[in-house]
Amino acid sequence: MMPVRGLLITLVLCLAAPVADGLAFTGDLKKDPANVVKAYLSLDMKGARLESMSWETLRPYINWSRELSWGVVVVIEDYEVIDEIRAWEVVSLLDVWIPVKFKVLGTMEWDEVVFKPEPHVEEVRFHVKAVGDRWRIIEPTLPPHIGRKRLIGYVRQAMIEETDGAKGAKLEELLDSVRQAP
Repeated sequence: MMPVRGLLITLVLCLAAPVADGLAFTGDLKKDPANVVKAYLSLDMKGARLESMSWETLRPYINWSRELSWGVVVVIEDYEVIDEIRAWEVVSLLDVWIPVKFKVLGTMEWDEVVFKPEPHVEEVRFHVKAVGDRWRIIEPTLPPHIGRKRLIGYVRQAMIEETDGAKGAKLEELLDSVRQAP
């Protein structure tokens, strides 16, 4: 069995090996596995998980076959994928846990149409593993982590489409509370 230090050195060499940029797909095993996490989170922050049609754009990055139904959305200002290998948990050359820090503003509950401010930094570790010939996120399956700007746009669109005055007022309250979040 190769010691942990040997695994880290081998992983670094594999990731640093010259690869032709060409038309390489995100998730290529010759590429950095953190790129898969970055691509997934970028799409999630832009709201790809808010609608079933756009959710399909996430399929190349994940290993689960369907999106769960969430009653809550985590509203974020930003996130940081820690792409320094020393911070990762390296299980093997094809199996790693990559930490991500989210700057969370709060949560928005669909049923109540309400935003609950809870500013904090959330750290989550993403399990990325080789599946076939691509890196895939194995876990966790978190509720959508949507950027504040995207959620504001989504709520504005819902307000335009809403015909019920009471629901429209609720959406307007939601919009104001998301805008005012620290």
